[in-house]
Amino acid sequence: MRYFSGRFPGLCSAVSAVLVVLCMFAVSSSAIASEASFGPFGPEGTRMREQLWILPSQEPGRVLRATVFRPADLHHSSENGAPIRHPLVVINHGTDEYTRLAVSTPVYYWLSRWFVERGYVVVLPQRRGHGATGGELSESVGTCENPDHYASGIVAANDIVASIDYMNKQSFVATNTVVVGISTGGWASLALAARNPSSVRAIVNFAGGRGGHAYGQENVVCGERKLLQAAGLYAASARIPTVWYYSENDSYFAPRLANRLAHVWRSGGGSVEDHVVPAYGTDGHEIADDRAGWELWGVSLEDFLRRTKNLQQPEVKVVTEAAVASEVSSGNAETSFK
Repeated sequence: MRYFSGRFPGLCSAVSAVLVVLCMFAVSSSAIASEASFGPFGPEGTRMREQLWILPSQEPGRVLRATVFRPADLHHSSENGAPIRHPLVVINHGTDEYTRLAVSTPVYYWLSRWFVERGYVVVLPQRRGHGATGGELSESVGTCENPDHYASGIVAANDIVASIDYMNKQSFVATNTVVVGISTGGWASLALAARNPSSVRAIVNFAGGRGGHAYGQENVVCGERKLLQAAGLYAASARIPTVWYYSENDSYFAPRLANRLAHVWRSGGGSVEDHVVPAYGTDGHEIADDRAGWELWGVSLEDFLRRTKNLQQPEVKVVTEAAVASEVSSGNAETSFK
């Protein structure tokens, strides 16, 4: 799966300078973790107050690099002198096994801008095994021949949880979080939904999945049946509202598979509003990557976030692993998107 950071000119000079320093001195995650130097790292930039942050992971000795964007009005304080608190959005990137260590810190400029313009603080953590965060790709469990998509999603979700927990302690963040994911980041966000964290109010899944482009072939997925089973297991406890966006010309997870995933999710008791948007560019897997995507998902996403702002989570219905496997094997996991 590709790793998209948004089509926009590179990081502002201030943040770029920090990244250069990090590269020149080869600052390791373990070294930073031992110094407990979490938080902002370097000055804010000029576009949406862009800033590099260092965040904890849930693995001792390893930290995450992250980009943080903030609304301009955070320069002002509330009436009692405290910073204005804004809801948090955590945007989670995809993965390309071949380039994962060479990618830049995630930005997703246009997706981030969509949320910042609506008053959100945006954090984009770079999970373990990617880019400047570096190290072993902890979330890749198994092989293409025998993948463990369930465990892979859980491991990736651990980094999201750590990011949420840390950012929720910041004086400018309200504990009212929306989790957004693209590709493997979308899958990790669905795994997070199974935990029903109290501070998370909604999940937004853009083209989520794992194992796409198996052996370099479009719309071939490593362990598709296991992907469906894992989705059912997540859904068995997930009660956070989710909205999904896939495209008619997604070469990683085509509408046929997206339909089956949504059916399994509903059958397991999960909440999903699912959408297939028209063909987008040369590959619909990029629907969150630039400004044109707003026209495809912007209106429905804004409506979804408005409706889910104050929803209470219902009680969790228990669904067994055997029941999920039976549902996937039955061949009934087909439905049409709204």
